[in-house]
Amino acid sequence: MLKSSKLIAVCIVASLIGLPTLSFAKARGSGGGFSSGARGGNSSMGIGSRGSRTYQDNGAKPIEQSTSQKPSATPPPNASGAPLMQPAPATSWWQRNPLLAGIAGGLAGTWIGHMLFGATESSAKTTDTEGAEPGAASNSASNSFGLIFLLMLVGAGALYYFKKVRQNPAPVFTGLSPGTAARGSLLDISSNRSSDRSTTDTAYTVTTEDKAAFQQLLTDIQSAWSTQDVATLKRFLTPEMLSYFSTALAEDSSRGVQNHVEEVELLKGDVREAWTEDNQDYATVDLRWNARDYTVSTTIPRGEPGYLIEGSETTPTESYEVWTFMRVRDGHWLLSAIQQ
Repeated sequence: MLKSSKLIAVCIVASLIGLPTLSFAKARGSGGGFSSGARGGNSSMGIGSRGSRTYQDNGAKPIEQSTSQKPSATPPPNASGAPLMQPAPATSWWQRNPLLAGIAGGLAGTWIGHMLFGATESSAKTTDTEGAEPGAASNSASNSFGLIFLLMLVGAGALYYFKKVRQNPAPVFTGLSPGTAARGSLLDISSNRSSDRSTTDTAYTVTTEDKAAFQQLLTDIQSAWSTQDVATLKRFLTPEMLSYFSTALAEDSSRGVQNHVEEVELLKGDVREAWTEDNQDYATVDLRWNARDYTVSTTIPRGEPGYLIEGSETTPTESYEVWTFMRVRDGHWLLSAIQQ
């Protein structure tokens, strides 16, 4: 039982380690190099990062393997601009208990009617029997005083109600949000947050020196790749791209194969887009070149059957890829992404 548990654990660890390599092999296509040619043209995804535009559609195959955080597909709360739920207005006891309020109102009306009509009847009897009973006058005076006192209470209650309870409610700000705020107001984050990367992107003009640097990088990267020179590749690639190249070279070494991309001749280079964000410049360039692109075995001697695995050592093939270069301000250009 213990051996079975160890075996299961080893299988899980091996699958987790092998998964990135498998996905990267798919990104490289059926061959061993990053040249499109007859092999890389079958690549199903782009790799690397293009800053804030990593996942934007630029006409090439989208980047699906990147360290850049992918934007969430689910909109944030209230992203549709729908107003938030307003809190229920405060209600008085009379509104919350209409039945009891009706009963209390009926009792109050009955008592007031009794006081009014009782006082009138008592006053009439007092007039008819004036001088008949000594206590009748005092009873009438008491009823009149009670009526006046009641009217004073009603008037004070009405005044308090209209001044306190029925005053205009204070405005509710709970429902205001960046989605509902007026354009240009203090609550409008889009007009006040100057650090938003989407608003700080500016166009960058690629110079002749930049184009020469891109062409030289194409040649230098393919040459370092062919000789499996990771130290030299480190000077031309971003750390993310270097990890992809290093993984691919290690995989080829374990398979006993080596890819060569030699005599690179740039046929055409077109700048697709160039921009600046924060303190970094980016340029996405369409590159088309000719090169001898072939893969050989490192375990079989040259000339023996099976030595040449794919491609031709003598016939150049045409390749096409979309490369994105980046640099820190006043620094040198590095390859940061490749798209087919």
